[in-house]
Amino acid sequence: MPTARKPIIELKDVWKVYQIGDVKVEALRGLNWKVYPGEFVAIQGPSGSGKSTAMNMVGCLDIPSKGHIYLDGQDISHLSESGLAQIRGKKIGFIFQKFNLINTLSAAENVMLPLMFLNVAADERREIAEKVLTMVELTNRMEHKPNELSGGQQQRVAIARALAVNPDIILADEPTGNLDSKSGAMVMSFLEKLHAQGKTIVMVTHDDKLAHYAERIAVLKDGEIVENITHTKNFGKSFKDEKE
Repeated sequence: MPTARKPIIELKDVWKVYQIGDVKVEALRGLNWKVYPGEFVAIQGPSGSGKSTAMNMVGCLDIPSKGHIYLDGQDISHLSESGLAQIRGKKIGFIFQKFNLINTLSAAENVMLPLMFLNVAADERREIAEKVLTMVELTNRMEHKPNELSGGQQQRVAIARALAVNPDIILADEPTGNLDSKSGAMVMSFLEKLHAQGKTIVMVTHDDKLAHYAERIAVLKDGEIVENITHTKNFGKSFKDEKE
């Protein structure tokens, strides 16, 4: 008999409760969700739905109040901050809406930074940075600082930085939120290429049209999944067409 496919991400009855003064805010309420290797999935929902909190759980940026989170079979629910940091560095690449680049560093230096924390040798760091910046078509911008780059170019540096550690999972948080339609189309094209190469991609978005780039959409409301949607990606439209 064939072996059942195992999820690379699994959330089991995950709750996240924040105490704000005398008030308890339930950001996640018994969330159950699985992502399988090589999938392109989206977490969608309005502001306050819990999608960013869910992303933080998957990305080892926070731990649940109760419940369990498994990353590639390992229960990460109650790891220390140092333990979470080690997993983030090796398994997860982040792409943020606001790029989160360091303005005093060049594009290449921004890409090399996570490799320094993994104790990669200087020559190898440079080689990797040049390789991934070439992949995102920024060969002639490697020594430019973020304020010398367009928004689309900065986001491509962020993609290169995410790829530098060769992660199993790419987490993209509103990756086109600060971009025009042309730059957004290019960023989504790179994410699709990464998916075609076998990367697991989890994207958070509030945008219906952007979510349709994913194979599967988990719709959150009040900290719970209220709908799972599986469909053919893109519905035959480009990101540029949808924005226009």
